[in-house]
Amino acid sequence: MERTPPAMLFDLDGTLVDSVYQHVGAWHEALQSAGLGLSVWRIHRKIGMSGGLFVRGLMRELGRSVDEETARDLERRHAAAYAKRFHEVVPLPGSHDLLAALTALGAPWAIATSGGRDVAERTIALLDVPAHVPIVTRDEVAHAKPDPDLFVRAAEKLGVSVSASVVIGDSVWDLLAARRAGALGVGLLSGGYGADELQNAGAYRVYADPADLLAHLDEVGIRDAESG
Repeated sequence: MERTPPAMLFDLDGTLVDSVYQHVGAWHEALQSAGLGLSVWRIHRKIGMSGGLFVRGLMRELGRSVDEETARDLERRHAAAYAKRFHEVVPLPGSHDLLAALTALGAPWAIATSGGRDVAERTIALLDVPAHVPIVTRDEVAHAKPDPDLFVRAAEKLGVSVSASVVIGDSVWDLLAARRAGALGVGLLSGGYGADELQNAGAYRVYADPADLLAHLDEVGIRDAESG
């Protein structure tokens, strides 16, 4: 009996494109411009959460509360600072080959990102994503990571059960969302989290980057005709 390969639900920043540290730098600049100094490493620990939760998390680090107006202002400052850095963003090693291989093997896949549609579209353009592939952004769900909504919605768009899917992400927030969705989680080191952190958050496999995942697709349940 022919087996149906599991659906692959990808995070975007730090998972398919090398953009985590551009986001970290942009948030650092945004905070400094608003008179809020915070160490870069503390900012990195929150990357992967949705913008609103991210700002609240940063304010906790600073020992301050945040109102909606301040949160929106910081998000605007971050967007402007990130736009200046976008020319540095490139696909991670193996991203194009991995996505092409999944398509060739008949494995359904989608992208689910905590970013907004405007930024996501520009980033996804770097990956030559086919028009039929579902893209889910923060604008489409009630709650972003670490809530599971993004991945649940991505599975719905593919017409599959999220519990029969594999979530691939680079942050603990991706893997916590995968666990809450009932999906298997695969971690990539390309976002700067350590293997132990990703495993503790729920990753059942950890790889260096998309190229490393491509070399081990059989370990996540995707096989070609030769491997059986």
